[in-house]
Amino acid sequence: MTGRWIEVAEGVHARRYEELDLTVGLVVGAERCLVVDTRGDLEQGAELAAAVRELTPLPWAVVYTHAHFDHAWGTEAFLPCEVWAHERCAAEVRADPDARRATWEAHYRKEGKPEIADAISRTTIAVPDHTFTGRVELDLGGRTAVLLHPGRAHTDHDVVVHVPDAAVVFGGDVVEHAEAGFSEFSFSSETDLTAWPAAFDVILALEPRVVVPGHGDPVDAEFLRYHRDGLHELITLKAGVGRGETTEVAAVAASRYPSDVTLAALATP
Repeated sequence: MTGRWIEVAEGVHARRYEELDLTVGLVVGAERCLVVDTRGDLEQGAELAAAVRELTPLPWAVVYTHAHFDHAWGTEAFLPCEVWAHERCAAEVRADPDARRATWEAHYRKEGKPEIADAISRTTIAVPDHTFTGRVELDLGGRTAVLLHPGRAHTDHDVVVHVPDAAVVFGGDVVEHAEAGFSEFSFSSETDLTAWPAAFDVILALEPRVVVPGHGDPVDAEFLRYHRDGLHELITLKAGVGRGETTEVAAVAASRYPSDVTLAALATP
């Protein structure tokens, strides 16, 4: 349950967890702070809220980088507060929460983690009450946090958080620092593979010194350049398979990524 803080800049923190290799964030201003993602259930969210209170007593706001449960279901412990997200994220959070809770409860029972399953079953999923479509600035007091939709990528509603004075970007699952850069779970029916490299370009244009991924340890701009180019290669391989110019077996052999990652990318819509 417990995590560890990494201070990536003065007053800007990433918190790392073994469960799902998750990374969340905290940006502290002079008047309030911003919590970037809230973990996956009410107990995990309560742990994070207590950890934030170890660093600052300031009032907080929350932002979701996207709607997936591991990033957005721990908000209950932070309420009442502003909860920010892309407007499509809010729609996703509202959609059939009972069914989504049941899906992840069943997943964790199958995984032999009944304590997480029980916590999910008791979790109230908080719908964002502050939404935007492109860009919004939050004044934290002497520091601005910029919430930015970089375009379609991991989902159609990804949000990254830029802290300009610290040259830090929280990338959510637009950026993932798995062993191979991406994991098979980076790609799904929600993913826009063709648009994803442009989202990396949006982040790179911010000239970040540190990029905090949604999973894994913080990375730098060179990591983004390498995997942006890798996404372009995956797009080319997928197009070749679609035109019948190559096979999935040949595409896997030509990819810089492991077979599970490549096959997941090829399976995107």
